[in-house]
Amino acid sequence: MEEYQARERLEQLKKEIAHHDRQYYVLDNPEISDYQYDCLMRELLAIEAQFPQLVSSDSPSQRVGGEPLKEFASYTHRNSLLSLMNAYGTEDLREFHQRICNDLGKESVEYVVEYKIDGLSIALYYADGVLQNGVTRGDGVTGEDVTLNVRTVKNIPLRLQNHLPVLEARGEVYLPKDSFLRLNAQREQNGESLFANCRNAAAGSIRQLDPKVTAQRDLRAFIYTLMHVEGANPTTHTQCIELLKEAGFTTMEPFVSSDIDAICDYCVYWGEHRHDLPFDIDGMVVKVNSLADQEKLGNRAKNPRWAIAYKFPPERGITRIKDIVVQVGRTGAITPVANLEPIFLAGSTISRVTLHNEDFIREKDIHIGDYVVLQKAGEVIPEIVSVLPERRDGSEHAFIFPRTCPVCGAPAIRLEEEAAWRCSDSMTCPAQVREGIIHFASRDAMNIEGLGPAVITQLFQAGFIENAADLYYLKREQLLELERMGEKSADNLLRSLEASKHRTLAQVIYALGIRLVGQNVAKVLARHFSSIEALGQATYEDFVEIDEVGPKIAESIIDYFQTERHHDFLKKLAQAGVTLDGGEVSAEKQEKALFAGKTFVLTGTLPSLDRREAGALIEQAGGKTSSSVSKKTDYVLAGESAGSKLTKAQELGITIIDEETFLNMLKEDAE
Repeated sequence: MEEYQARERLEQLKKEIAHHDRQYYVLDNPEISDYQYDCLMRELLAIEAQFPQLVSSDSPSQRVGGEPLKEFASYTHRNSLLSLMNAYGTEDLREFHQRICNDLGKESVEYVVEYKIDGLSIALYYADGVLQNGVTRGDGVTGEDVTLNVRTVKNIPLRLQNHLPVLEARGEVYLPKDSFLRLNAQREQNGESLFANCRNAAAGSIRQLDPKVTAQRDLRAFIYTLMHVEGANPTTHTQCIELLKEAGFTTMEPFVSSDIDAICDYCVYWGEHRHDLPFDIDGMVVKVNSLADQEKLGNRAKNPRWAIAYKFPPERGITRIKDIVVQVGRTGAITPVANLEPIFLAGSTISRVTLHNEDFIREKDIHIGDYVVLQKAGEVIPEIVSVLPERRDGSEHAFIFPRTCPVCGAPAIRLEEEAAWRCSDSMTCPAQVREGIIHFASRDAMNIEGLGPAVITQLFQAGFIENAADLYYLKREQLLELERMGEKSADNLLRSLEASKHRTLAQVIYALGIRLVGQNVAKVLARHFSSIEALGQATYEDFVEIDEVGPKIAESIIDYFQTERHHDFLKKLAQAGVTLDGGEVSAEKQEKALFAGKTFVLTGTLPSLDRREAGALIEQAGGKTSSSVSKKTDYVLAGESAGSKLTKAQELGITIIDEETFLNMLKEDAE
C-alpha cells in the first residue's frame, strides 16, 4: 500500500469508526457487531503501525491511551468556569425566580432544568473541528490539561460532526453505576483500596498520569454548556444543546417551563427518584433559557446570576442498632462501630456506621437496641442524626466503653486533649501492627502493588511477617502457600517489593506511620533532612523551626526515634536494601553517582514503577530525564507498549534497558 492510499483509507476508517462510536455510545443504537467493529479498528491500527507519520490526534487509536505523563500541565481557561449558587428547598427556588423576574422586569421567564451530574467538571476546546484540549475546572480560572485522558472517553468526539471552526464546551465526566460496581469488585479482588462513590472514581480516573489506566475505565460525559462557538448563532440554551447534539456530544434532555410550580415539582420528583437513574446526580440545575437574558443578568465574582443548583436534601431512614463493637486502628485509636439492621439508603445498603468516640455516644445518648435516624453525609458517608427514645421498649442497654484494648488486652489511655481512647501497646498489638503494615504498603507510602489488606492478613496469620520490614525477607515458596496466590502473582509481588526499596525519602517517612506525620508533613521533612538517620538525630528545636511542623508533631517524631523497637525496624529495612536517604546530593557525590551526567528517556508502561518514581530514582543516582530521544540520550528505559521513542532509540543505537536491568544497576551500585 502506498502512502497516499493509506491516507485515503485512514480517513475512510476514521469516519466509519467515529460513526459507529456515536451510534453505540451516544445514541445507544449499534449498527454492527463487536466483531465487525474490532475488524475496523485492527485495520486502522495496522495501517498506522505501517505509516506512523499518518497518525492524527482525531484518530480512534488515540482512545486507547498514550504514554504516561510525569505530571499534568496547568491550563488557563479562555472563559472562567463559574460555580453555582445553591438552593436547598423549593422556597429558595421561588426566591430565585422572583429575583430573576424583578431584575429582568418580566412577569414570566422560561427556564431549562437539567440533572446535576455527580462527576468531574471538564472544559473541551475544539479548533477546525478537532479536539485540542480537555481541561479540569480547577479553581475556575486555571485547571489541569488532561487531554490524553479525555481522548479515551468514548462519547467525547475527537472530531465534531458539524465541523464548526471553533467550539468551547463544558460538561461532566462520570462513571455509570454498573461500571463503578465492576471497577470496585476488580479492585477488591486485586487487594486495592475501593472508591467511595462514582464521583471519586471518575475524578481519580480522569486524573491518572497513565492514560492507559483511564482508557480501561468506562468513563462517559454529559456536555451541558456551550461556552463559545464560531459558525453558529444560537439564541437560547436549548438551541445550544441541539447544536452540541449535532456536533456529536451526549447531552441531557432538558425540561423547559415558565411555570415555577412545575419546575419545583420536577426538582422534588427527581430528588425522590434519583436512584432510578443509571448515573449519580446530586441535584438539579435551573437556568434561564434566553442567552440575551443571561447576558443581561450577568455574573457575580464566582457565580452566574441566571442559574442555580437545587440540592437534594440528605436522604434519611430509620433502622435499629443491633450491637456496638470496637475496632483498633493503626495509631491505636479504639473506634466504636454500630452494627445495624441493614437499610437501603441513597443507593446502597448500610449495615455499619462509625460512632466516632465515647463522647459522641454519650452526647447522642446511644444505646444498643435503639432505633436511630440515619443519613449519608454528602450522599457518601453514613451517619447517625438522632436517636428515637420514644421507640424504646426497655430491652435497650447502654454501651460501656472498654478500658482495655479489645485485641491485645493492654490498658486503654486517653490524652487530655483528645477524644479517642487508644491502646497503650503500640509495639505488639496485632491490630495496630496489621494496620501499620497495610499503611506501609499503601499507594502513597511504599506503593507495593499486589499487597492489599487480604494478602497482608494472610501473611500475618501464617506467621510469615511480624512487621513491615519482614516483607522484604519473604520467599517465593511462602507466598505460594497463600490462598489464591498463583506463581505469576507471587513473582509480580516479589518484583513490586524489590521496586519499593527505592522509593523517595518522603514516601519512606510517610510509610513509617509516625503519628501526626501525614503525606504533606513527610514531604516537608524530606526537604529539610537528607536521610532517616538525620531525621532521627534532629532535636525538638530543629523541628519547631520548620513552619509546617508544630510542637505536637515534633514530640511525636522524637518519641518514635527514641523507641528501641523502631531502631531495630529501621536497621532491618536498611539490611534488606531499602533506601533510607535522599534530599540534596552534594556536588562531589553527584559526580561519583551511578548515572552522573547521563540522560534517560522513559517510554511504555513499566511493571512496577510509575514515571514519577522511576524519574526520582534516576535523579537520586545523579542522572536526568528527557521527554524526547536524541543523540544526547544515554539510556531508554522501556516498558510494555513502548512506542515511537523505542523505534528511534533503536535507529540511533542508544542503549535500551528494561525495569529489571535498571533496578539491578541501582542494587549493584548500592552494594
